[in-house]
Amino acid sequence: MISHRPHLLPTLSRRGLLTGLAALPVSLPALAAEAEMLSFDGLYKSFGVLGFQFSDRATSLRGKPVRMVGYMAPPLKPESHFFVLTREPLAICPFCQSDADWPVDIVVVFMRAATPMVSAGQKVAVSGRLEIGSSTDAETGFVSQIRLVDAGFHSV
Repeated sequence: MISHRPHLLPTLSRRGLLTGLAALPVSLPALAAEAEMLSFDGLYKSFGVLGFQFSDRATSLRGKPVRMVGYMAPPLKPESHFFVLTREPLAICPFCQSDADWPVDIVVVFMRAATPMVSAGQKVAVSGRLEIGSSTDAETGFVSQIRLVDAGFHSV
């Protein structure tokens, strides 16, 4: 509602604005600076006939904030609360193909909130809390081995 008496509207000084902004929660770049960098090469110790083993580094970072750089796979819809991070750009929608077509070392990224996605094949830096071990998302039924949760991202 707009007041017909402008002198009753609150005014905000530059100092008040900066003080208010400083009180907001820590931003993604600040969180990313505190997170450990984790590469796709650092996810697994081995792949074999009997399956895979998580690396000692990934296991030691379980539950901690990490940063990863990779490519956003073609999303299921333009705005979503999750996407798949891959080592190399994918031309196919990972949800539209059999699992035989998927790279083995994908990371599922669950955002803090639904977020507009970038163009498929766009390189992104992601920060979030690392979860490892098999998990099925209750909402989508998507099964993953490695996830970044409470995540945010920006284009690189």
